[in-house]
Amino acid sequence: MNPDIKAFFDHATFTVTYVVVDPGSKKCAVIDPVLDYDAASGRSSTESADGVVAFVESGDLTVEWILETHVHADHLTAAQYLKEKLGGKIGIGVGIGSIQTVFNDVFNLQDVPDDGSHFDELLADGATIMLGGIEGYVIHTPGHTPVCNSYVFGDACFVGDTLFMPDYGTARCDFPGGDAAMLYDSVQKLFALPESTRLFMCHDYKAPGRDKFAWETTVAEEREGNINIHVGISREEFVAFRTERDATLGMPKLILPSIQVNIRAGHFPPPEGNNVSYLKIPLNRFP
Repeated sequence: MNPDIKAFFDHATFTVTYVVVDPGSKKCAVIDPVLDYDAASGRSSTESADGVVAFVESGDLTVEWILETHVHADHLTAAQYLKEKLGGKIGIGVGIGSIQTVFNDVFNLQDVPDDGSHFDELLADGATIMLGGIEGYVIHTPGHTPVCNSYVFGDACFVGDTLFMPDYGTARCDFPGGDAAMLYDSVQKLFALPESTRLFMCHDYKAPGRDKFAWETTVAEEREGNINIHVGISREEFVAFRTERDATLGMPKLILPSIQVNIRAGHFPPPEGNNVSYLKIPLNRFP
């Protein structure tokens, strides 16, 4: 059985959130939800997430899962807000502890255990995810980060940042634990899916010459036309390209606030004595 899919595109962060629905049972999963955040004022809001809430409630859907494809560096997750509003278990890849260890050191955090216990479920390669009558499963697709998972439900696969639309290419691999060779191997796992499999991106930035945002393609289209990693591109060629390209990229503008929230599964840092939560900016820590 194939799911019904509703996409929510956040223009501020170019992120796509998905609600994946088993039409028989009306049970659903939310993938990569966005919490709105204004970096200049330090204010968060829930307009994007409230659109998801309204859709779920209007369809009389039951949220079984809130799934993160990885620890995002470009937006804050709304996972906790959605869990409070709609229920469901928050899931992420089993490698989350390694990310927490790295950034506990970067931000000198004392409240984040590096065992993934902020999340409800740590999902390993091949794990089954039941969504009503649809039996989904996990494909571990590291490379962009070591914790990246793709999620397959019926004929649909949600690839996170592993792939972009064919005319835009692939994710960067220069974050802690990232590895271009691993990303190449992960993409081959996705290319091994049936060619008609629908692939759903986590982001789109409109490649040069394209006027509309897009976030759905197929395995066949990626295999034939991805500008970075189509069939015929060798592992060595891809690693050389990705390494050279990544060396020119700056840090994502929301990486410092987003990581601190996302490694906590969407919780804010504990309030201090004045009942205000604070995000840290490590001065001169990065090149």
